[in-house]
Parts: sequence; C-alpha cells; structure tokens
Amino acid sequence: MTKIRFGILSTAKIARTKVIPAMQQGKLTEVTAIASRSLGNAQKVADELGIAKAYGSYEKLLADKNVDAVYIPLPNHLHVEWTLKAMNKGKHVLCEKPMGLTGDEVNRLINATVTAPDAKVMEGFMYRFHPQWIEAKRLVDEGEIGELVTIQSFFSYFNADPNNIRNKADLGGGGLMDIGCYPVSLSRFIFNAQPRRVMSFRNQDPEFGTDRVFSGMLDFNGRIATFTCSTQMADYQRVNIVGTTGRIEILIPFNAPPDKPCTILLQQGAKEEMVVQPLTFDPCDQYTLQGDAFARAILDDTQPPTTLMDAFDNMHVIDALVKSAETGQWERS
Repeated sequence: MTKIRFGILSTAKIARTKVIPAMQQGKLTEVTAIASRSLGNAQKVADELGIAKAYGSYEKLLADKNVDAVYIPLPNHLHVEWTLKAMNKGKHVLCEKPMGLTGDEVNRLINATVTAPDAKVMEGFMYRFHPQWIEAKRLVDEGEIGELVTIQSFFSYFNADPNNIRNKADLGGGGLMDIGCYPVSLSRFIFNAQPRRVMSFRNQDPEFGTDRVFSGMLDFNGRIATFTCSTQMADYQRVNIVGTTGRIEILIPFNAPPDKPCTILLQQGAKEEMVVQPLTFDPCDQYTLQGDAFARAILDDTQPPTTLMDAFDNMHVIDALVKSAETGQWERS
C-alpha cells in the first residue's frame, strides 16, 4: 500500500508525544524525517521515535526529495512562513492550528496556490476526524435534536510559565489562538455556516500581555454559539449542542484519549418522556485519522477535508473577535 512520506518541521512536544506516534500507526502515513534548528536535538528525537533521517535545519528537510509532505507544529507566528517555504519546495503541508495569526496571513497562502497549484495544504483541526464529532454532526444534520438553536463550549487549562510559547504575545500566544480557535471552528462546522457578527470579552495577563480568559458570542442569524477559553483556569472541556427537541453533550470534545472509549450524551424527548442516551465510541487516535485523511487527499488528488478557504473563514472570525474585544462592540465576521 502506498504511503505518504512525512517530514516533521520541529521537535515540539505535540509532535513528539501525539502526532508522530499517531502517524506512525497510520495506514497511509509514515514519518521518514525530522528537523530542528539543532541537529543534536533532531537526532535525539529521531532515535527515540525510530525516524530514519534527522536534519539540523528546516531548509535541509525541505530539500529532501524523499519527503512528500510536512507536518508543521512550529509556534503560531511561524506557520505561514514555513508553509509557504514548503509549498515552494513542492511539499504538501499539514499545519497545526491556527493556520496564521490573521486572515490576511492565511490569504497569502491562498494566493500562493497560484504558483504551487499541486500542493495540498490543510489546517490541523484533528477533532473533526474523531467518530464522536462525525456522529454529532450527523445527528444535527438529520434533525435528531430538532432545529439547532445554540452551541456552548468551554476549554481551559492552567499554564503560568513565562517561558512557554503560549504565554508569549509576540509569538501568537494566548487563549484565543491556542484553544479558542476550537470553539470557533466547531461552531462553524456544526452550524455549517459563517457567523454574521461576533461579540467578545477578554482578560489579559498583566505580565504576559496575552488573553488568559476569552469569551465570545457568535451570531448565526439569530442562532447563537458561545464559548469561554482560558489558559489560567482548572483543566476542563465540554461542548453542549442544543436544539428544539434535544441536546448533544460531548464530554471530551478536543483531547479525546487514543486508548480509551469516548462517550457523548444524546438527550431526546420532553419532560417525563425525556431520554438521555450515552453513545460510546471505541478507542481511536484522532491524529492518526487526520493524517490518513490528509494522505488520502494527496493520493487521490482531491481537496483536503479542511481547505485553506475554511482556514481563512475561521481566521476571519477570530480577527473579528479580537476587534470586538478592543472596541466592546459587535463586529461583522
């Protein structure tokens, strides 16, 4: 079976602990090279994870003709730069979210497809490939909770390390960019629409200058999605999707464990007739599923499941949320 050969640009923790091991289990993916700014660091990780080649610069990996595609887990402010460089070297790109820091940045990638039309580029929203989300969307689309009315999302963790990139404003840190992009993405995914306007609130860390709490409201023509995310709260995540006759509660919406079953709750009926049914999904690795889905798009020469235009639309909403936090007003998205 043909597999897509991936090179990894960076030895970031998410790559070492989640994405590389997952892609090594893929039916259509194999990890053949890894690069770091330090050859010693790259070689150390390559030895630990059984990767054949290690490079002391990202440019050297991009020059490897035996690498078909790259995965980019670099800090947020470097996503567009290295995606463009990879595209120019004829590589397909799976890039961690967010694709860029602004909609204008992502638009640079869209424009670059004119000169690199064969390059497949996908933003890494791995949650969309987990069966629990595929089933949640099916239930909504088929009217199992009536008419969709609202989505409520919460995502938080505690990290006050001043050296962590998530706490560096100039590197694209903060709650909205790191985890708030998930509620924005899932709301657009489930509503299958773009919100027409947004309103937001943020609380900034006085030392880091990043948003440590960010809350947003997305208006889908009178149907509302709300979310709160935080980098300085207790670890918690939950999503409720509520319709006129039912509700879906996703218990572990984002960091679904690869080695344990996942459960969502489907509530249907009213009052005395209400039934809450648990729907359980066998263990699976959403990063493996994501890698295989992207590889399939490359092999079949089809659009990636998450297109650059989808990445632009998501970033456009985030731009509007940032502006609303500054103005205190509803902003068009």
